[in-house]
Amino acid sequence: MPKTPHVALLIEPSRAYGRGLLQGITGYLRAHGPWSIYFQPYGLGEPAPRWLRNWNGDGILARIDDRQMAETIRQTGLPTVDLRYSVREFGFPHVGLDNHGVVQLAFQHLADCGFKHFGFCGLPPGKNIWMDMRRDLFKGAVLASGSTCHVFDAPRRPKLVTWEDEQEQIAAWVSLLPKPIAVMTCNDDRGLQVLDACRRINVLVPDEVAVIGVDNDEIICNLSNPNLSSVDVNTYRIGYEAAALLDRMIAGEPAAEEPILLAPGIVVTRGSTNVLATEDRELADAIRTIRERACDGLRLKDFVRMTNLSRRTLERRVRDLLGRSPKEEITRVQIEWAQKLLVETNLPVVAVAARSGFSQPRYFSQVFHAKVGVPPAVFRRSAKRPS
Repeated sequence: MPKTPHVALLIEPSRAYGRGLLQGITGYLRAHGPWSIYFQPYGLGEPAPRWLRNWNGDGILARIDDRQMAETIRQTGLPTVDLRYSVREFGFPHVGLDNHGVVQLAFQHLADCGFKHFGFCGLPPGKNIWMDMRRDLFKGAVLASGSTCHVFDAPRRPKLVTWEDEQEQIAAWVSLLPKPIAVMTCNDDRGLQVLDACRRINVLVPDEVAVIGVDNDEIICNLSNPNLSSVDVNTYRIGYEAAALLDRMIAGEPAAEEPILLAPGIVVTRGSTNVLATEDRELADAIRTIRERACDGLRLKDFVRMTNLSRRTLERRVRDLLGRSPKEEITRVQIEWAQKLLVETNLPVVAVAARSGFSQPRYFSQVFHAKVGVPPAVFRRSAKRPS
């Protein structure tokens, strides 16, 4: 009988991100295990457990938060996969999130809402390299679109600022922003703060300020009114692939030198971005019709008949607002709905095609591949959340 690997999990279970990683690890073990798991409740910022120094295990999966913890883990000499990558100089193999993909999803979602003004609210610079990266990437995406990005200048010494003071600072920042504006926040916690700041100064969400977060922590996202839209970062897949990498390392295979960065899932739209930012009510009604009926098999010629606009006028006004034609918008809505069905249901691809407004499954697969970059079945395997 082969030896059962003994693996330590140093992952905090208190938040949705850590729990998602643990679910992904569990999913891997169901398919390829078992392991003997060493696990105890753990929080970010806490030192590595003392028992780890003399532990006779086979491998470690950890969210390494600081140099002290990294040094303790390195001294064990055990195969280790880092799922946080905040301390890079120790050279641990890393499996994590592609923040380029996160920002692209968030920005495109806000642009699809018709916004021309954008902002970013993050943490103090230098506090978290991933949050800094999201800020810089989002700013770059906004500038590339020809717009200006308004960034909240978070205090650099946050321990000297109370939560109440910080809320007042965010509220003051929001009050000076051009309206309407779409704001990306570095994570859902920050998104909740921005929504609270808007409430304090009677700024309407999403009409004046639309807000999108990152992580799709359902408890956090549903604490606010309206609820917070967020990018689902697919932590299940990250945990699964991290476990697979550690299993290979325990078996003696070398780890990849470059970080393994996985694509996020989808944008989960809630009330904080459920808006179309235009004063042209006739155009807003037309686009709302597209978004409500695209998956019912809506054809462009039928759509034109439903409006009081000529086809040429409709084409021009939709393109001016969204940067694409009405036909392209119909296809975008269909593919977005198909992605949601692939992630959240077990419907066959043929049924997903039909419910997304495609009468020919083969044509659906071709369009999906062209727009998403992978076939529907591949997308489902990479983004599927556990049932």
